[in-house]
Amino acid sequence: MESSEIVVGLDIGTTKIVAIVGRRNEFGKIEILGMGKSESYGVARGVVQNIDKTVEAIQVAVSEAEAKSGVDIKVVNVGIAGQHIKSNQHRGIKTRASAEDEISQNDIDALIDDMFKLVMQPGEEIIHVVPQEYIIDNESGIKNPIGMAGIRLEANFHIITGQIAAARNIYKCVNKSHLDVSGLTLEPLASADAVLSDEEKEAGVVLVDIGGGTTDIAIFQDGIIRHTAVIPFGGNIITEDIKEGCTIIKSQAELLKIKFGSALSSENQENEIVSIPGLRGRAHKEISVRNLSSIIQARMEEIIEHVYYEIKNSGYEKKLIAGIVVTGGGAQLKHVPQLVEYITGMDTRIGYPNEHLAKGSEAVTSPLFATSVGLVMKGLEALDKQNKKNAINKVPEQGKITGHSKDKSSGFFERLKTFFDEDSAKN
Repeated sequence: MESSEIVVGLDIGTTKIVAIVGRRNEFGKIEILGMGKSESYGVARGVVQNIDKTVEAIQVAVSEAEAKSGVDIKVVNVGIAGQHIKSNQHRGIKTRASAEDEISQNDIDALIDDMFKLVMQPGEEIIHVVPQEYIIDNESGIKNPIGMAGIRLEANFHIITGQIAAARNIYKCVNKSHLDVSGLTLEPLASADAVLSDEEKEAGVVLVDIGGGTTDIAIFQDGIIRHTAVIPFGGNIITEDIKEGCTIIKSQAELLKIKFGSALSSENQENEIVSIPGLRGRAHKEISVRNLSSIIQARMEEIIEHVYYEIKNSGYEKKLIAGIVVTGGGAQLKHVPQLVEYITGMDTRIGYPNEHLAKGSEAVTSPLFATSVGLVMKGLEALDKQNKKNAINKVPEQGKITGHSKDKSSGFFERLKTFFDEDSAKN
């Protein structure tokens, strides 16, 4: 296998903006050529709230990545997340003209196309339509119906929607930074690629990505994504709690959380004290590490309770053999797996994106960079698909559920592109 083309992942998060330059080496691992990171001041809960500040931060991160990698960055693969991302289940039905004719890819394409025509709430658009299983004449559990006979073709679908305005704002920020967008990827799906193995997705697993503004959940079972959700709490709200509870400034609260924070107060000694410098010559403030952990634990419990509610709500609670994988910046807090296990009763581990990385990529092995590494992987995957399209006979992979012959999720992206092309033509 030769070294592949270079791909850039751009993660526009609530606390940080990260640009990672990577390519696949001859062993199939991701080689990180350079990484740039900047503070994110224009994004709240995964949604752009200040265009200029976000553009500034993107330019800083991209410039740093260019300097470290020696690559002139023009095209990026961007992640989309935020509270506006929703998911629901829907069943599609197609009655065929003849039971004698074999079911073809065209029948499946028509069924999935129908899902994209569903009426959404104003401002919402369908981003992804994921087939869960096919049913032919009431025979359920079929993964690949092509070549089978039957009159009534049905399918259960997992539909992911998002606000077109939020996506437009992300697109606008990237465009204003003089970059082109090669694709928009749902961030929990990118994180899942980076930290989950195929065996875990097959066995049943919950990915919990605790970011700064939101906590993203993705549930996989039988190798298929079954449920997605976004909880409007993340690491930032824990920092706010520490700020209020200890009556200190935000930057001190963030440092306290990172250096001394723990998700289990019982793990800290009563007599552990941290001294905080006073403002403008005021006296030092002494803070008990156990009290600090109590504040963190209370909010983490609330986040985990929300996650557990989503797991129950998905209907897959009893089918998740691989348990829970926690990643994102919030996963760096001490004793997070123990607290998650205590509340949910499910096996828990921390997800590091290093399984797919080549040696020498130590700078991005933290759970903090799971989404960014996943975006590079998704970009490389899209390039592979593009190359495969040149092959004449496309044979579906065995055991994989059959999807649309074209990447229909790119329709959302194409509408965004058209909107901006028309906009620039007017100007």
